[in-house]
Order: sequence, then structure tokens, then C-alpha cells
Amino acid sequence: MTTSAAVTTETRPDTRAELKARILDLVHAYQEAEEEATGRPFEPGVTEVWPSGAVFDAEDRTALVEAALEMRIAAGRSSRRFERDFARFLGLRKAHLANSGSSANLLAMTAFTSPQLEDRRLVPGDEVITVAAGFPTTVNPIIQNGLVPVFVDVEIPTYNTTPERIAEAIGPRTKAIMIAHALGNPFAVEEVARLAEEHDLFLIEDNCDAVGSTYRGRLTGTFGDIATTSFYPAHHIAMGEGGCVLTDNLALARIVESLRDWGRDCWCEPGENNRCFKRFDYQLGTLPHGYDHKYIFSHVGYNLKSTDLQAALGLSQLAKLPAFTRARRANWQALRTALDGVPGLILPEATEGSDPSWFGFALTVSPQARYSRKELVDHLESRAIGTRRFFAGNLTRHPAYLDRPHRTVGPLTGSDLVAEHTFWVGVYPGLDEERTAHIADTVRDFCVARS
Repeated sequence: MTTSAAVTTETRPDTRAELKARILDLVHAYQEAEEEATGRPFEPGVTEVWPSGAVFDAEDRTALVEAALEMRIAAGRSSRRFERDFARFLGLRKAHLANSGSSANLLAMTAFTSPQLEDRRLVPGDEVITVAAGFPTTVNPIIQNGLVPVFVDVEIPTYNTTPERIAEAIGPRTKAIMIAHALGNPFAVEEVARLAEEHDLFLIEDNCDAVGSTYRGRLTGTFGDIATTSFYPAHHIAMGEGGCVLTDNLALARIVESLRDWGRDCWCEPGENNRCFKRFDYQLGTLPHGYDHKYIFSHVGYNLKSTDLQAALGLSQLAKLPAFTRARRANWQALRTALDGVPGLILPEATEGSDPSWFGFALTVSPQARYSRKELVDHLESRAIGTRRFFAGNLTRHPAYLDRPHRTVGPLTGSDLVAEHTFWVGVYPGLDEERTAHIADTVRDFCVARS
């Protein structure tokens, strides 16, 4: 019997926990092999220098695989933990994960059309002030809700608008302001928030490019009624896809949650029942009394939730955010120092009172330069240095918006300058000193030779 028992113990299959541990050990080993295979020496002009990208390590890969092993394919405990931790990082009360930054913007804007806001509710035809030089997903939710975007211009070299321009744009139907912090550079958000309060306007901070930036010592994303972020790989932390809506206002948070979760009135988590202890005791709308609260809908909503796979990766990335922010600032400053005084270039500047967590390094070729933006960009791309335009440049000039109701206030001179002459290069944490120096040397050598 003793011999038989010993044989059984020695030959039994590994337990699930043991198998999981072995798999995760292999994931670490795979990460090391991946880094060794892709870690070839940098060769200027040959090795690609990307303008943006995610930076992952063994902890990130392990977090994602562990969630996959547990088949956490819907929003669950990792999602709830990320929402709690990310809200705490920003010092806000509520965060709701979404499947993208674009969805986060849609949820944020749509929240202000909720009937639950009563006389403050935005209705079709109301106006929302925004900037012409930006990314479409800041403006599209305005249009999708039947609202009218009011476009104001931006200044070079901050690439942001000003409180004065916003004040000039306020009209009798203006109800909200929705603006992004340009390339991580904060706009004068404290002053804009004060302006919004004075005129009883809602303020949405599109913080997708600026997580970790501060204005007057305070984190961006904490000044408005609602803030949004993106976790697309180009952004400050990456989930692959993903976004977030954050607020200190519990009523707005509840509206956002309803809109994100099909528009339902119920606030139980998936798999949870009767948290309110009156699931079959509601009477809402013209439904019969006792209609299942899980299937009562108080908003015209969507399913815009993320998954625990994304959230598990996001939690791992969130721990690295301070280091990522330091790297972005260091890379931006290295470029700013190296390119100071280069002929024909207008270099970016931080908004006064801000400390940006930069998304990219903007370069505007002066209209008086002896070379064009296209010539400089073509040269950089030929040297394997990736570039990007300043997003839409001037949204009012794009086919999608030509026939859409909108209003412009003042000339869009800066936005047109951006459309014609501006692009940006990378500062993301995947760039080291060697690659950053290669960008600066390539730009400087070209510009000096042409001037």
C-alpha cells in the first residue's frame, strides 16, 4: 500500500495552480527571448524610430496572460480595481472604463443630454465650444448628439486656445465647453473652468493625450465636470484599446454608467442580483409595477464596456505611469534643447504654469523658411524617423464637416497654419537618448543645410 501511494503521488497530474505557475514562468522566459531577439543595436537611418507606441515588460505580458487563463473576457474584478485605482490617482470619486477613448468622449458628451439633468439638459441645437485644430473624436460626440460645435482658434507655439477666445465665443445657446489638452500640453484649464462656472456651462476635459500633466500644480483631468482618457497604444498607458470617463459628480457618474451599460437603470454588476433589494418592486415609465429592474432602461445607451483582459494589462501599466511620464518629459526636453535656434522652425512651448506629460514634440516650419514641411518630413521618413500630422489640422476643412452645422468665432489662422506647416515626432518612453539624438541631429542637419 505504501509503495502504491508513493507511485500515485509522484505521477499525479499537476494541479491547476501548478500549471498556471509554470505557464506564467514560461511567459517571463518568452519575454526575455523576445527582448533578446528584438534588441539589436540601433542603426541610424535603418532602425525604425516610431513617433509613438506602447512599452511593455514581463509584468504586462504576464498580467494579460493570467487574465486570459482565467477567461476573464468580460468586465470583472480587474476592471473594478482599475477604475478604483485610476480614480484615486487623479483624486476623483468615480471612473468608468470604456472600450476606447472615443467611446469615453461619446459617453461624456452624451451624459449632459440626460433627462435626469432636467432644465440643465443639453438639447439639439445647443452649442458646445471646441477648437478647430484637434482630433475628430473630441468634436464628433457634439455632432452625434445634435449639438452645434463652435470652433475657436489655437495659438502657436502652445497649440492651445485661450480663455479670451472661449469667452468671445459664448453665445445665448452655448451650454458646454469640450477641449483637449494639445499633445499633452495643458490649456489654461483653471481659467477656463472659472469661465465655465461664471456662465453656467459644463466643461469636459479631453485628457486623452495628457495623463500626468499638471496645470498650476494640479493634475489635468481634475478641473472639469467630466474628464476622459484613452488607453490606445499611442497613449500614456496602454490597454490595446480602452478609455475612461472620470468625474467627482456622483449623479453624472451614474448617468455615464447607465449609458455605457446599454442604458439600463439597474446598477448591479454583471452576475450580481438585487443589490438594491427591490429588483421586482420598481415602477418606472409606463411599465407595470414590479418589472425586472435589470431590464428597465432609463437612457438610450450602448454597450461600451471594456474587458478584464484590457483592465489587467492597464493595472500593470498604471504602476509604471510615473516612470513613463518622466521619460516623456526628458525626451521632449532633449529635443527642445538640441533644436533651439534651428533656422526655419517654430519650436513648441509649454503653457505658462504647466508641467506637461508630453504626447509628442510639435514642429512648425515657418512659412518664411527656405524649405517646406513636406521636404523636412520626407527627409525624416527617408531616415526611418516616423512623423505624424497635428491630427486633423483644421477640422472645418475636412469633407466630413463641410456640411455640418457649426459656428466659427474669429479667423482660424493658427489652425490653418497647423494644417499647412505642422507635424510632430515622438517622445514616448520607448525612445532612448540615442534615438532622440538621432531625431534632433537629422532635423538640425537638414534645416541648416537648406537655410
